[in-house]
Amino acid sequence: MQAKASSPQSTGSGGLRQYLNRDLVLQYGVVWAFCLLLVFGVIAYPGLFALRNVQNILSQSAPLGIVSVAMTFVLISRGFDLSVASIFALGAVIFANRADPFGLWGAALTVIVVTFICGAINGFIVTKLNVNPFVATLGTGSVFGGAAFLYSNSAPQVPDHFDFIILGTGRFLGWPISIWLLLVIFLVGAFVLSRTVYGRSLYALGGNEEAARLSGIRVDLIRGSTYALTGVCSGLGGMILASRLGVGQADMGGSLALDAIAVVVIGGTSLLGGEGAIWRTAIGLLIIATLTNVFDSLAINTNVQQVVKGFIVIAAVALDIYARRIRA
Repeated sequence: MQAKASSPQSTGSGGLRQYLNRDLVLQYGVVWAFCLLLVFGVIAYPGLFALRNVQNILSQSAPLGIVSVAMTFVLISRGFDLSVASIFALGAVIFANRADPFGLWGAALTVIVVTFICGAINGFIVTKLNVNPFVATLGTGSVFGGAAFLYSNSAPQVPDHFDFIILGTGRFLGWPISIWLLLVIFLVGAFVLSRTVYGRSLYALGGNEEAARLSGIRVDLIRGSTYALTGVCSGLGGMILASRLGVGQADMGGSLALDAIAVVVIGGTSLLGGEGAIWRTAIGLLIIATLTNVFDSLAINTNVQQVVKGFIVIAAVALDIYARRIRA
């Protein structure tokens, strides 16, 4: 006679408690990991929680955090964007180049328009031409990156406009403006994902595209809009970094695409789509930023830092796959 499969209900209160505890660990494991990291960080670097250091951590991670919010939208909708680093650099050089003739706000508006178009091109290629997002954004990333070098003539763009550095170094109520921008972007992103029809459509699209289409969701428009969003956020991030450094360069993007994906995945947003949250991305950003700050304070080699971050990303993806199997 076959034994009945056990379930939380059939195993009694002890089994139910064990099931709930396991679910709690899987759902909020990233929070516990961040708490442990803070304990380790304070032991290794007692000045971790100093106000100036906290401001430095948040200010320096603002460009990455802003891009990561948009990347969360893309991944939830089961997309992928490798062009953000190139759009980031393009936004930086345009902002620096146009600051003198157009002024701060004119240059910023120009960047937003251009980067929105770049993101919309990505969305069109992915949704209308049905090109795989990985291949599409890898190709457009090369195009946009080349455009940044052509536009800047491969030379640093150093504006004379006195307002240029305000975005990256200015302060409001004692805190850097870049931190306020980061906070606003996170709050708006969290509200849109959790409280709007658009956010629910993204989850539905990432969970089951065909079901979303049959339910009346405009799949191409919704998915394409996430790429336009990453374009704008990448441009904004590029403006902040260029403003902070006082120069715009075509090689500023670096490993931004992989870093943004790492932040989102470490936070617990699934690469398979349909699952994730902005608060998770915030935790992922804080983990990466805190690790980097502690490693830098201990003068640990940057190559070692890359190795550690790589292992963390692998562990995060493995945990996501395990959690999906458990829930299934």
